[in-house]
Amino acid sequence: MNIDFNKSQDGLVPVIVQDDRTLQVLMLGYMNEEAFEKTQQEKVVTFFSRSKNRLWTKGEESRNFLTVKSIALDCDQDTVLIKAVPENVVCHTGSFSCFGDKDSKGFLYELEDKIGRRIDEKTEGSYTYSLYQRGINKMAQKVGEEAVELVIEAKDNHDDLFKNEAADLLYHFLILLKAKDFSLQDIEETLLLRNR
Repeated sequence: MNIDFNKSQDGLVPVIVQDDRTLQVLMLGYMNEEAFEKTQQEKVVTFFSRSKNRLWTKGEESRNFLTVKSIALDCDQDTVLIKAVPENVVCHTGSFSCFGDKDSKGFLYELEDKIGRRIDEKTEGSYTYSLYQRGINKMAQKVGEEAVELVIEAKDNHDDLFKNEAADLLYHFLILLKAKDFSLQDIEETLLLRNR
């Protein structure tokens, strides 16, 4: 990557960090060339702290590290976008991000990861894993049952019941996707192709 560290007098470029799963913006920091190289090598976000006047790895005190998943540059080669997985809250105030609390948009990807871990790690006592163990027919049946319950609730005027049934359907759909070895992104790509 050819980052133009010389555009600013101090040799720093702005770095935007997004949650890799949900795409929520987590924070903004600055990197010099050394911080960028360390971030690439260690796969943990390291900034140049202007207040401390030194390299600063996010989470070095709190242990709330940002694990790097991808790095991209803007068209002018002077701003970095990092997609990362946060260990915990990101902001020193205790908020999930420096721009506020966790946003529900994109949460399905976080839930998809959790479902995948429960299945891959064979988590005993987990409803997700126990349903998965019962096989594809049972998982598909459960999706069908939840879809019917959603249709029934759609005919009534109970908004909370409708939203709960919709959530149940999405949850069981994600389990079925995992069982079929597909991801939510695969389905989004199918919808995107249809949209052309």
